[in-house]
Amino acid sequence: MQSFEGFRIHEENGKIRAGIERLSIDDLAPGEVVIRVQYSDINYKDALAATGAGKILRRYPLVGGIDLAGVVESSADARYAPGDAVLVTGCGLSETHDGGYAAYARVPGDWVIPMPSGLDAFHAMALGTAGFTAALAIHRMEHNGQKPGGGPIAVTGATGGVGSIAIDMLAARGYEVVAVSGKPEAGDYLRALGASKVLMRDSISYGSRPLEAARFAGAIDNVGGAMLAWLTRTVDLWGNIASIGLAGSPKLETTVMPFILRGVNLLGINSSATLRGPRLEVWQRIAGDLRPRHLDRIVTRTIPFAGLPGAFDAYLQGSVTGRTVVRIGAA
Repeated sequence: MQSFEGFRIHEENGKIRAGIERLSIDDLAPGEVVIRVQYSDINYKDALAATGAGKILRRYPLVGGIDLAGVVESSADARYAPGDAVLVTGCGLSETHDGGYAAYARVPGDWVIPMPSGLDAFHAMALGTAGFTAALAIHRMEHNGQKPGGGPIAVTGATGGVGSIAIDMLAARGYEVVAVSGKPEAGDYLRALGASKVLMRDSISYGSRPLEAARFAGAIDNVGGAMLAWLTRTVDLWGNIASIGLAGSPKLETTVMPFILRGVNLLGINSSATLRGPRLEVWQRIAGDLRPRHLDRIVTRTIPFAGLPGAFDAYLQGSVTGRTVVRIGAA
């Protein structure tokens, strides 16, 4: 196989250097399945890794990109044959293993997900880790008793990829959704996805009591910090809070009162380390009852592979709405 292009991240003298360079298959981490990558995407985690703003990579150098979708080029795993449409999200891509920002990827067979019926490479990456994380949060909340009709579900960080897709999925399932955002201009976008109410972040009075008046039946939180603490105090009896991100802060200062007096459940969502069985189950739901209805609105940009180096700063500045799909190779 001839050499190909990949976006590779290096560490030199404690500083991150990243860019497009020529690679060969032998440069990639080991695995049983070689995939010709057609599409990837950009997540906040990708921006942290590519710029060095966050300590994501555990070894260097690595190809970036925590998601990929394409077709099997070759496989030593009998479950896959050349030409099979597949996807991989998380699983250590761009952390300990070369990721999806290259024309080819080589990964362990257990990481590979057969493309669910009704999805293709583009739409799989329109969803990507963001869509899988949103679906996993809803899946776990529902396994813990959350039901439509039980009251409003708050979604924080609502204009991001996870937030946008979570709103769309929840509304499609019949939930009343309250989108919490710091972007006043995004109200129409969030309502179009299915939010029944848009709550501006700067209008929230967090209060200081161990329990505040109950406002929500549950929540999906991308922010952490004071926002997550407020949610623990304002979610009603037996509600579930799915903790997904820390865009605001990794800290959580609260009391045990919400948990022992209201029975609130705080669910940690780790999409990268999800076991294969639940991963397959959630992807089937994504292609079925959790399929978003407004991906065309949520995917706000598609960029070529060559556009990757200049695409990350906007994520660190918090100015991105929706999802970015990256076209790696021919579909």
